[in-house]
Amino acid sequence: MDIRRSKLEMYIDILKVLAHRGALKLTHMYKANVNCSVLKEYLDFLIKQGLVEERTIGKRRVVYAITQRGVTVLKHFKELKQVLPIIEEARNRAPTPF
Repeated sequence: MDIRRSKLEMYIDILKVLAHRGALKLTHMYKANVNCSVLKEYLDFLIKQGLVEERTIGKRRVVYAITQRGVTVLKHFKELKQVLPIIEEARNRAPTPF
């Protein structure tokens, strides 16, 4: 069975990799399990949202780093993920009105 990740999950995976590994070159972001052309598209989106920044090191070496806003979003996502199973569980236990 092929389980596809949502765009949100892929964005979060990219932010997690950058949060844990620090600034990385595009080719070193394989830990996010996203193909390279899709990864660039997702990074562009995250940059526009202010969650990731592109840095140039030396003359040409470009790396990507999570911003403070990205760290905050990641933290809120983790907190939300902890609460969601509880909400889902309560919804499943609630008696139906009919």
